[in-house]
Amino acid sequence: MKRKVLIFALLIVAALPVVAQKSLPIAPASPETVGFSSERLKRIDNTMNEWVQKGWMQGCEAIIIRNGKIAYYKTAGYNDLDSKAPLQKDAIFRIASQTKAITSTAIMILFEEGKLMLNDPVSKYIPSFKNQRVLDKFNAADTSYTTVPAEREVTIKDLLTHTSGIGYAMIGSRESNAIYAKNKLTAGIGGENESLLQAMTRLGTLPLMHQPGQKWTYGLNSDLLGCLVEIISGMTLDQFFKTKIFEPLGMKDTYFTIPKEKASRLVIMYTEDSLGQLVRSKGGLLNGPVAPDYPLLEKKFFSGGAGLSSTIYDYAVFLQMLLNGGEYNGKRILSRNTIRLMTMNQIGDIPYRGYDKFGLGFQIVSEKNGDVPAQAGSYSWGGAYATSYWVDPKEKMVMLFYRQLQRTTRGGLADNFRVLVYQALND
Repeated sequence: MKRKVLIFALLIVAALPVVAQKSLPIAPASPETVGFSSERLKRIDNTMNEWVQKGWMQGCEAIIIRNGKIAYYKTAGYNDLDSKAPLQKDAIFRIASQTKAITSTAIMILFEEGKLMLNDPVSKYIPSFKNQRVLDKFNAADTSYTTVPAEREVTIKDLLTHTSGIGYAMIGSRESNAIYAKNKLTAGIGGENESLLQAMTRLGTLPLMHQPGQKWTYGLNSDLLGCLVEIISGMTLDQFFKTKIFEPLGMKDTYFTIPKEKASRLVIMYTEDSLGQLVRSKGGLLNGPVAPDYPLLEKKFFSGGAGLSSTIYDYAVFLQMLLNGGEYNGKRILSRNTIRLMTMNQIGDIPYRGYDKFGLGFQIVSEKNGDVPAQAGSYSWGGAYATSYWVDPKEKMVMLFYRQLQRTTRGGLADNFRVLVYQALND
């Protein structure tokens, strides 16, 4: 009789609807419990310390998360080479273009709220983008140019995929650098004296570098997306990020302007001199008159392409949310199908970097890429000051490697770090 009752109870339980378990906050775990070899992870310790000793960086920080657990979280080297003050885990880094993924997320939140569609023309929200022109001939001697009509309007999806034809100021092509400089546009950092809408309205009057949808060109697309977030939501980008993303995720150290009480945690910026030696940066960031202390300055221009500073832990939480399908610690930011849209090839056969592709804000590893150990479908990006991140959905893994360098000839170290992570997998 008891056996029949037990079987009946089990059948009832099996028939009940399955309730998805909410993801827990990331927490430390022994490497072996999440498929890593502790012994092989020591290669990361040794290598990062070696890079510091060779003078290739003043210090660095790394975190590896697998199956929602922190398998590795360490710093190496210094924040200050003169005083030998060590780099702390709660250090705040200038993450520059890592801002872009957060801006893409903001746009997709509005998409899910029914407030925009990806094929909406930008001119629907900013009229200066109506009837745009495309650069035809450029005279470098006096920066004059001729144009032809755009074959179609730029859409929100063009901005997310960097196929709009909008170039970059200060760090782009000679044509975009010259044309944007003449019109007082910056690369996002250093444009604090006007609003996003003022700058982006001016951008709409300038020529595109190519026809929309024909090429991949890195540009001010995410700054323009940030402006659209402000227009559509009625909030500043700073407020939108805080209320819709940072506070729900518990990202307590991510800012456009770092509060005074946390200013001492901003990592010192170093650069390489003409002899390749590390020296403190004195300015000239992004090839312009931008000082290293820009994260401490009050601003009303919130650059969706480059403006944020953050800790490696905060950004790891954001990436874990993406890996979880849009949810973290019981807080849902996006749906899993929206994450799928963001992290799939969205540029078709448009040439990109080697065999890789591009999604709605991310570089995507394709099946044809045989140069890195990452699984196909992995997505990534980084920042101008030597910060990098990668997410590998098939391995259920998040990796970040942070330095703080204005200029370095050792850019390939991030790829070395990624190899070191994959070689330590042991399952």
